[in-house]
Amino acid sequence: MTRPDFEGRLGGSPGHGTPAAALPRCRGLAPSRARLVALVPAAAFLLVALSPPLNHDVAAVLNFAERMLAGERLYADLIDVNPPLIFVLNLLPAAIGAWTPLDAVQGLLVCLLGFCALSASMALRLARPGAAPVEAACLGVALPLLALAAGYDFGQREHLMAVAALPYLFLAARRIDGVGTGLGLTLGAALLAAIGFGLKPHFLAVPGLVEALVLLHRGPGRALRDPVPWAMAGFWLAYLASLPLIFPDYLGQVMPLVWDYYLDLGGFAWWQVILTERLGTALMLLVPLALVSARPGWGTLPKVIAVAALGAGVSAVVQHKGWSYHALPVRLLAGLLAVVLAARWLDRALPGPRAVRAAPVLAAIAAFGLGIHGFAGAEAPWREVTWSWSRGGEVTALLKREAYGERLLVLSPDIFPVFPALNYTRAQSTLRTMNLWLLQGVYRDCPAGGSRYRETWEMSRAEFFVYRTVAEDFSRAPPAAILVSTLPGIPVCGRPFDVLEYFGRHPLFAETLRRYRPAAQTEGYRLLRRED
Repeated sequence: MTRPDFEGRLGGSPGHGTPAAALPRCRGLAPSRARLVALVPAAAFLLVALSPPLNHDVAAVLNFAERMLAGERLYADLIDVNPPLIFVLNLLPAAIGAWTPLDAVQGLLVCLLGFCALSASMALRLARPGAAPVEAACLGVALPLLALAAGYDFGQREHLMAVAALPYLFLAARRIDGVGTGLGLTLGAALLAAIGFGLKPHFLAVPGLVEALVLLHRGPGRALRDPVPWAMAGFWLAYLASLPLIFPDYLGQVMPLVWDYYLDLGGFAWWQVILTERLGTALMLLVPLALVSARPGWGTLPKVIAVAALGAGVSAVVQHKGWSYHALPVRLLAGLLAVVLAARWLDRALPGPRAVRAAPVLAAIAAFGLGIHGFAGAEAPWREVTWSWSRGGEVTALLKREAYGERLLVLSPDIFPVFPALNYTRAQSTLRTMNLWLLQGVYRDCPAGGSRYRETWEMSRAEFFVYRTVAEDFSRAPPAAILVSTLPGIPVCGRPFDVLEYFGRHPLFAETLRRYRPAAQTEGYRLLRRED
């Protein structure tokens, strides 16, 4: 099968006017050895994914899923800003941790690696038919590598979205080119993509732009008969319809809190997000590649990848946080685009038999290039190497000594290093939220009148909810220990914000706190244990 737009691409006859003589002949490295060498970057990323620490956000979501499995109700007993789909998906590794010899973290890693393998294998099935030798070889190593190349952000929703999108992007190119695909593989890729894009509403920018490209090329008649957008839309509509039925508190209680307090935490203007280190660097690679892919003769796939990467960039900008993992899909897709464009140029530059012989070595070169590109923006392997003596490692060691497997009240504004320390020590927080982000939100400005804390009659509904529920939960079922942050992340208004002092104004909290004594301390944290 000849891939559309491959013959005659870039003009001229194969190898004419190109530096083909400068390209490798593969005599110094056997094809089988070249294929093994090409796997080294993927093995390095696999080692990073399996090594501690687990990403803090991923660990926090998993911890909530474990608490859900134990009977606590999401958005009633467990308050968080994330939509429910990610918690529902995490019930599987939580169940593995509860019902098998594996713990929840190990169960999560098994699930994530299985998901990466599934997506990469589906993408390869969609990509390889019709691909020229160098492109086929490069995709054979690039797709599994990109699925693993998140570094410390392995398992973040942005990572899951990018991996879930891979088969969908290759399917979109086939749909535009009119290449037939089996119904099972088509619907499987559409469902996988729908789940990935459904993790955050911001992610819908990716399929929105890709489907617009499909519509532009195929026309409304053929596009409307295509099952892919309808299958994805059906999943999203069913998901939305489930919210008021299964998670009514998300719409009624959590969304107002998100709107009033969460959206402004750490918010940047759109241009500031674009100029952040990770997203700015990824866009500097993506934009020129996207312009190249838009030129005639490169085929459909580069255009689809470029449009998807631009949609991922829009998703990062509209979240206006500027966090590093928001740029991850842009970085991964820009790397894939670079590999596809380079491979197509090489397939055009090399005569057919020479391309076949050179393909394994060129694939190894592409793998190492992607590996360097991935490690440059992945905070890895440095977090893994330094984990044992880092702040997170020290908090984990403290909890292993003093509160392993215990219930504890965590009074901290931090997700990291509280998570994954709680996961590694099998400890359970009794706080209804993952951290004290609500207090940060209500105290981002100093109270009027010069007071350090608001009185109960001055509190907003959100602040009084935190103040009351923490005290009542603490008094009703006192945990084995309290982990308190000495750096609450709240502005100093005359004097520092003391979390224990703040809650200690509540009579129930103050009475219960008398049963606790200081037990240990590490950088930024102190631990109090209950005296029975």
